Amino acid sequence: MSSPKIFGGIPEKFAKYDKAKIVLLPVPFDGTSTWQKGADKGFDAFIEASENMELYDIETESEVYKNGIFILNAITENSSPQAMVEAVYKTIKKQIKCNKFVTLFGGEHSISIGAIRAFYESFDNLTVLHLDAHADLRKDYEGSKYNHACAVYEASQHTNLIQIGIRSMDVSEKLTMDFEKVYFAHEIAQDDFWMDSAIEQMTENVFITFDLDVLDPSIMPSTGTPEPGGLLWNETLEFLSKVFREKNVVGFDIVELCPNSTNKAPDFLAAKLYYKMLSYKFSNNKMMEEFEEDFDDNFDSPFSKLSKFKDNDYDEF
Repeated sequence: MSSPKIFGGIPEKFAKYDKAKIVLLPVPFDGTSTWQKGADKGFDAFIEASENMELYDIETESEVYKNGIFILNAITENSSPQAMVEAVYKTIKKQIKCNKFVTLFGGEHSISIGAIRAFYESFDNLTVLHLDAHADLRKDYEGSKYNHACAVYEASQHTNLIQIGIRSMDVSEKLTMDFEKVYFAHEIAQDDFWMDSAIEQMTENVFITFDLDVLDPSIMPSTGTPEPGGLLWNETLEFLSKVFREKNVVGFDIVELCPNSTNKAPDFLAAKLYYKMLSYKFSNNKMMEEFEEDFDDNFDSPFSKLSKFKDNDYDEF
């Protein structure tokens, strides 16, 4: 299996598939965007920005790239949104069975439909943590249930869906929304305990779908549908750090980067965010492994649990 690109300009020995614990699936699909186009160019901008990033993470005192980050061949299926979703689903299901920590970069948010489906079929009692300015809970939109406006409808039916930062929605979405598990942006601004409340509602296994427009346009203007009043950098990292520390994050995606050639800062933010999320995941793994070695060889680690697939399921891959 060959890789056309390398994340972060890391040494090539850490970018080989057989050695990598982490795989990154590019899905440069922009087929259902309804305002500004350009999310299909997000991955290339993200990779270019990552090459200018320091690889030592100060907060976690780690160099997560040494766990190996392999970029899979991009999903280029664009004959229809449904065909793209199916291609994403099949690719991720295969990589989960191969015991990889699977991440995705869009593309617009419809790519998450196939990703979420693969993860909830593979992990028991899954929570989908949805960070977004928009509810994305329409059952269908413009004649399709594979639209970016429907990104987490399926998750609402099959998983424990928790939504963070929502500040734009259609009234019809209230019929699907579980208001006890939605943390609206205006409420977050006045609630010092929203992070703990959200984490308490999560099950052990968590998949994160991160739409970059959850961030305030002052730090992330390069999205297709920017909304004022979003999250800022430090509070976002504080929340993500808590989630990774307290739960078993089984994978994540980042979507909706619409690059602007005159402003590279948002591209760099996206690259930094991706690397921070990996740093949280694997620094927590390291701490848990040290804890196990020191105290209890049989400790049941929430960070080492894989999917419901057994080892002999991997043979076909």
